[in-house]
Amino acid sequence: MPSPLISLLTDFGLRDPSAAILHGVIAGIAPEARVIDITHEVRKYRIRDGALMLWCALPWLPVGVHVAVIDPGVGTARRPIAVRVARGDVLVGPDNGLLLGPADRLGGAVAAVELTNPAYRLPRLSTSFHGRDLFAPVAAHLANGVVLEELGPLVDLATLVPSPLPGARVGEDAVESAVIYVDTFGNVKLSALADEVEAGLAGLMPGGRVRLERPGHAPVTLPLVRTFGDVAAGEPLLYRDSYDRACVAVNQGNAAEALDLAEDQPVRLRRAMEDA
Repeated sequence: MPSPLISLLTDFGLRDPSAAILHGVIAGIAPEARVIDITHEVRKYRIRDGALMLWCALPWLPVGVHVAVIDPGVGTARRPIAVRVARGDVLVGPDNGLLLGPADRLGGAVAAVELTNPAYRLPRLSTSFHGRDLFAPVAAHLANGVVLEELGPLVDLATLVPSPLPGARVGEDAVESAVIYVDTFGNVKLSALADEVEAGLAGLMPGGRVRLERPGHAPVTLPLVRTFGDVAAGEPLLYRDSYDRACVAVNQGNAAEALDLAEDQPVRLRRAMEDA
């Protein structure tokens, strides 16, 4: 039988010992568990970034316990929670919207509890490091076979803080979206999924052209392509990224800089006139 899996995602960074401490706490409680670091380099306090990174990663990880700590409200009245999803995983972290988008990616939340049982935390609960004192121990105990309902009282799913990941609005001939993330290459992820773009621009095929409109900017026409190499170096493109999200890029370049695209910028996608 494979060892239980625990994954970790935080904004702790790698300069300080925080990420290693999570590993140490887990090893002390569940030494047989396999631990995967998704990332500890989420931008500080950026709950939406963490939700997106978790949303991207979880479908490619085995069923397990997934700890996410982007927690600017640590030590306040915000609830610590664990959420069971339809695939069988449990997501552990703060109730601040971080977990629900990723939960939907795994079939949706089916149960949640507030983490109140002192038997499954460290003896001293600090006001500033719940990753160490609460979330990592809970994950380790879950990996050891503790059932979700032992961790604390059930929470009404309707009361959980909703995901900060925005959706898109699909119309008859346009998709209303927004920039939600710029990756390390300068590729620009949109709130629209690739399937939503295909639905809103029905009949558009790879090689067709899309008009990208933004307030205060001249429209930009982009080809819809399968991969970067379908256009010349330095040319912009629209493509389905590896997580099935609509993404604007420049082949061997930085789309955010070249096209003056920034996070939270609203965008509208239409078929270019020659492809309408």
